[in-house]
Amino acid sequence: MKFAEYKGLNLPKLGEDVLAFWKDQHIFDKSITSREGKPSYVFYEGPPSANGLPGIHHVISRTIKDIFPRYKTMKGFQVKRKAGWDTHGLPVELGVEKELGITKEDIGKKITIEEYNAACKKAVMRYTDAWNDLTEKMGYWIDMEDPYVTYKSKYMETVWWLLKEIYDKGLLYKGYTIQPYSPKAGTGLSSHELNQPGTYQDITDTTVTAQFKARKETLPAFLAAYDQPIYLLAWTTTPWTLPSNTALTVGEGIEYVLVKTYNQYTFEPIQVILAKNLVKTQFTGRYELAEEVAEVEQFQEGDKKIPYFVGDSFKGKELLGIRYEQLLPFTQPYQGAEHAFRVISGDFVTTEDGTGIVHTAPTFGADDMLVAQKAHPPVPPMLVLDENDNPVPLVDLQGKFRPEMKELAGKYVKNEYYEAGEAPERSVDIELAIRLKEENKAFKVEKYKHPYPNCWRTDKPILYYPLDSWFIKVTAVKDRMYELNQTINWKPKATGEKRFGNWLANANDWNLSRSRFWGIPLPIWRTEDGKEALCIGSVAELKEEMEKAVTAGFMEADLFADFTVGDMSEQNYEKVDLHKNIVDQIVLASPSGKPMYRELDLIDVWFDSGSMPYAQWHYPFENRDLIDDSKSFPADLIAEGVDQTRGWFYTL
Repeated sequence: MKFAEYKGLNLPKLGEDVLAFWKDQHIFDKSITSREGKPSYVFYEGPPSANGLPGIHHVISRTIKDIFPRYKTMKGFQVKRKAGWDTHGLPVELGVEKELGITKEDIGKKITIEEYNAACKKAVMRYTDAWNDLTEKMGYWIDMEDPYVTYKSKYMETVWWLLKEIYDKGLLYKGYTIQPYSPKAGTGLSSHELNQPGTYQDITDTTVTAQFKARKETLPAFLAAYDQPIYLLAWTTTPWTLPSNTALTVGEGIEYVLVKTYNQYTFEPIQVILAKNLVKTQFTGRYELAEEVAEVEQFQEGDKKIPYFVGDSFKGKELLGIRYEQLLPFTQPYQGAEHAFRVISGDFVTTEDGTGIVHTAPTFGADDMLVAQKAHPPVPPMLVLDENDNPVPLVDLQGKFRPEMKELAGKYVKNEYYEAGEAPERSVDIELAIRLKEENKAFKVEKYKHPYPNCWRTDKPILYYPLDSWFIKVTAVKDRMYELNQTINWKPKATGEKRFGNWLANANDWNLSRSRFWGIPLPIWRTEDGKEALCIGSVAELKEEMEKAVTAGFMEADLFADFTVGDMSEQNYEKVDLHKNIVDQIVLASPSGKPMYRELDLIDVWFDSGSMPYAQWHYPFENRDLIDDSKSFPADLIAEGVDQTRGWFYTL
């Protein structure tokens, strides 16, 4: 073979010549076809989203990814490299909402779901030309002619099949739990989304150590003997949750003390209970330890120092059952209020910070909910009935206080949720802190810097919020996942065995539900009473069930009547659309003859991309040999940024 000679080094021209040669001679295609029958080397391409332009970081990562398939090709392996597009999810939806000048609440009102999804479908592939151009110019060999696209019906059908497999194994369940929720995105988040780089950011919050006034008639005898009122101190970094407080949690084995002093804001005499080990943490600033109780009694309001005297000590178990006055009585739980506002026990209470007494708001904390449910009798969450008689928390899904919060109603619980320039000077945290100071219910108010999770897509704070969601029971298989992770050849080793391995060892159940519009719908239909359910795993199965629904009189016709079962052509599958605006029209018949409606959630977009080993080949409906005979599964090489270990790689 004769190679071209160059009199001068012109790298751009040289690059153009090489690209032209590869293109004219179909070199990439030949690198695959010439290895037909040879051993496979399986490479997985992580799918980018084409609703944004590629950047220099894509050049770097793709250069690294390109090295190994080329090397293995030269060693005689057949290396198929299928490109892919990640087309669903928040990045697309938020971009479209910004373009259209709408919010999530406008969808279905100012714009139909069908129109909205059409806009998303158009926007998501906007920059494919730019991606294709960059891919070609940098010499990255990947099959861009036949990519997998996550919004296409074939891909979505495989995802449904996978979900049905999980459902049939009893690993997909519905639960009402406290979950990370993004008010600005309007959807819940999974635990691995909270571990994306940059999610936790240091913020400075207004914190409150609140005084909860004990009801004297419920105090144990040794405390009831005191004349002055007794308060329990509890610290919180989220004062906006204080109106939802329904319990105080102590550690049974922790040593607590009764401290006699004065409130630094009202100068009223008080007796407070807190953990012995945290007295010095709370009594700072103007407070000064007194050797005798008489020193406390001599205090006058104008004195520079406020004396405090540490009196009786006792274990947390002696505080159980004490009842206290509701701190901020805006409203009461709609049911079980008689069991609220009492001291309960919890294993998670520590003396590392705070007061050793935990403010417990079951509607806004997973540990809070768990400990409240374990109490005897259970402590109710602060839920009220909305206009439809549905139990709801005092904060709505937009992150605003409900009408029950009176003068605070309609205000966001975090100033970051306001549009630029619209946030009030005083946040609701500050307003509540001022009220507590004035009412002799705040022992200490101060600023506190700490890490707090933000939504990885909106960069706005998340809330822990009660949501009705579908979960994958990861906890049932995490030990096996951890075992298999030990067999992976990680580079660097510590990333897989420590960062990712530790993550797997402590994995939680996966919150699969997303309250959005553009994505893969959860393929579960249920009766209104929730007693009968059906998980659909294919278009053929859905057509079969629609026929039964037509016979039962729940539907007028099969929505996919033009679709031919068994015809795997692209033209046939273009007759089917499995998106929300279509499948939510489908009402199925239960075995007992009741109507079944689809669960309204979409699935986590990470499940979309994590399904690519199967869905890129439309398995098991086509190409069964590629998976069953290990021709394209499992992967021999995955090369992605470290941020993807708890993202895409985890969901694979």
